[in-house]
Amino acid sequence: MKSTFDARLSSLRFASLRIVQICLAAGVAWLIATRVFGHEEPFFAPISVVLVLGLAIERRGRRAYEIALGVALGIAIADLIVMGVGTGTWQLMLIIGLAMSAAVLSGGGVMLVNQAAISGVLVATLPAPDLIDSTHRFVDALLGGGIALTANALTPVEPVRLVRRYLEPLLARLSGTLVDIADALDHHSREEIVAALERARGLDPAVREMKIAVEASQETISLAPTRRRFRGRVDQLAAAAEPIDLMIRNTRVLARACQRAIDLDEHVPPNVVDAIRDLATSVSSLDRHLGGAPVRSATRESALRAAARATAALEETSNLSVSVIVGQVRSAATDLLLGLGMTNEEAVEQVRSARERLGV
Repeated sequence: MKSTFDARLSSLRFASLRIVQICLAAGVAWLIATRVFGHEEPFFAPISVVLVLGLAIERRGRRAYEIALGVALGIAIADLIVMGVGTGTWQLMLIIGLAMSAAVLSGGGVMLVNQAAISGVLVATLPAPDLIDSTHRFVDALLGGGIALTANALTPVEPVRLVRRYLEPLLARLSGTLVDIADALDHHSREEIVAALERARGLDPAVREMKIAVEASQETISLAPTRRRFRGRVDQLAAAAEPIDLMIRNTRVLARACQRAIDLDEHVPPNVVDAIRDLATSVSSLDRHLGGAPVRSATRESALRAAARATAALEETSNLSVSVIVGQVRSAATDLLLGLGMTNEEAVEQVRSARERLGV
């Protein structure tokens, strides 16, 4: 219970700046709409702010565009129908259907389609508008979206910190999974390897979150001039995202191969277990060494040692299960080197010659 509460408290601390930003931007949108434009009930202004900024981190720029277009479609269709035939159950259903259809035909995503429908519902359930009210609603929606974009540009999240917030726990979980796989092999425990495989399969949502964070950081840099000094570091993190994803997929295959070896009661040399532990060590230090890693970085050395030990294990046995495990260890080591910024040719050559270089 305490760990759950601590996790939620941590999430609140991370979201606190965004919550304050949304509150302030919504208040500014309401004040401008009422004091500058003289609109009496500009509810679309703060609503647009909340929807554009939100607490989600991905695609705020596209979300602003889709909200603006969605609101415009919803308001236009709803106002035309309400002014023509009034309000009622069938009018509401017609408005929703037409608004969503128009949004789909415009090529919009889920946000645009939903926002068109929501805007239509709001308009359809309010008092019948005149032309001035309809214009005000449209202006308020654009005003809120513009203020939200301005707020996002002036007080964006720190892009490197955003990516690392999702990357660090992902790598920690991956490293722990590799340790679990090594322990299962060491103990020759089917129960442990099944649990490790389930843990490896459970990493996919965290991978998606990391990629979303990378995308949001890149968008923040493009929208906020004050954050463009982080472009190089974010680009390095972005380049590492795909190799990390591949490494996690290789880890799942590695876990299945280890399960097969345990099920068949095949001999797995100690070098294989040590190699998997080296992979875990390399993964745990990857975040600190991403981009511009020194030639003898801890991540690189551990990855190459894993490849060297795995290759050496083939001299002790030639059974199929161990051959598959060795192949996955070498693939994961290659992915680690790619994550450090090496080219594919460089990484493959380093892994291929690792045993000779390290004398394992």
